[in-house]
Amino acid sequence: MSKPHYHAVIWIDHREARVFHFNSIDVERLVLHPDNPTKHIHHKANSIGSGHASPDHDYLQAVAESVAEAGAVLITGPANAKNELADHIRLHDPGQAKTIAGIETVDHPSDPQLVAYAKTYLKATDRMQP
Repeated sequence: MSKPHYHAVIWIDHREARVFHFNSIDVERLVLHPDNPTKHIHHKANSIGSGHASPDHDYLQAVAESVAEAGAVLITGPANAKNELADHIRLHDPGQAKTIAGIETVDHPSDPQLVAYAKTYLKATDRMQP
C-alpha cells in the first residue's frame, strides 16, 4: 500500500476476513485466514461449555493490524466474529477503537456489494463527525 486510505471495511467470520481500504476511486483488497479455522461446534445438552469456539486472538490481531492506518472502519459479518474483533480492538488498542465507525450484521455480500455498502455507511457517519 503506497498511501493508506482513510476508510476501511472488514467482513469477518471465523474462516476468513476480507478487508478493503478505499476512497472514492480506488479499492485495495486483502484476505486473511486464521491458522486454525474454526470448525462448527455442536453443543450437546447437559455438557460443559457454551458450544462456541473461543476467539482466535492471533487472527483478530492480524485483522486489527490490517486496518491500523485507517481513520474510519466499518466492521461487518454474519455472526459473532465481528463483535469479537471489535472487543479485541477495544481491549488491546483503545486508540484504534475510536476509528470503529460501526458494527453491522451483513450476511455474505459480494466484494463490490460490501464496498458499496461501506461507502454509503461511512459517508453518512462522516457527515455526523464534528
